Amino acid sequence: MPDLCHRAPTVYTELIGYARWLLEEIGFDGFRYDMVKGYGGWMVRSIQELRALRDSTSFKPYAVGECWDSERTIDDWLDETNAWSDNPVGAFDFPLRWRLRDLCDSYGFSLRNLAEQGVLAWDRPAQAVTFVENHDVVRSSPIINDKLLAYAFVLTHEGYPCVFWQDYFNWDLAQPDNPSGINALIKVHEQNAAGSAQVLFADDDLYIMQRPGVGHQSGLIFVLNNRGDWNGTWIETRWSNTRLVPVAWRGRDELSAPAGKWTNDSGWVDLWSPPRGYAVYVPE
Repeated sequence: MPDLCHRAPTVYTELIGYARWLLEEIGFDGFRYDMVKGYGGWMVRSIQELRALRDSTSFKPYAVGECWDSERTIDDWLDETNAWSDNPVGAFDFPLRWRLRDLCDSYGFSLRNLAEQGVLAWDRPAQAVTFVENHDVVRSSPIINDKLLAYAFVLTHEGYPCVFWQDYFNWDLAQPDNPSGINALIKVHEQNAAGSAQVLFADDDLYIMQRPGVGHQSGLIFVLNNRGDWNGTWIETRWSNTRLVPVAWRGRDELSAPAGKWTNDSGWVDLWSPPRGYAVYVPE
């Protein structure tokens, strides 16, 4: 394709007009900016600062940029693009995706890595768009094994999670009415996943994270197990004298549901996850 000079007045004016048409006439709510290293962040910012009008109501477009690189490069792009902007754009969390691929496909992956900085979901979660698979990486570096471990992570943690169409519709990972599929995790995300993510425990084979909840979203505890048998430990939660019930779980070659547990007066409880699997507990 021929290069475009966005600073040429005609090109700039046409692009702004096209973006407004997509928002106001076609009904777009926002944009995915492809290969953002190929053009200036100021052009993205210009589009993001549009005030579109639909049904007499003004709104700002949501947006995410595809900066396929290290967290440092993504940080630099976000800083440049969002400088002085009143409608900041997010970015796909590629560094987290590589960790999730290793979680699912690499023997001996330590769950301590999931709690470390160096990914957008931990370092700037308000601008992190988390994902497990997309149309590019599924061709070049797909996740082969235990992909729902990765979906359980992104749909319980901070960030703006994406579900890949083929995983949901073509590869039978949605599993409606089944606590072991994407559908159950989406329900958790909508009803419970709120508040800052707080790692309560992490070693090579067990990882436990808490979201305290905000408003009508009640919070959750996520337990991830990398061992071949049931695994769990005592943790101190934000809830005292509260029953925590499992609402989503999955285990390799294990169909048994985790047991609900009561926290004690101090908020302590022992929570477990199925073999090579996860469990999401919520306050009842």
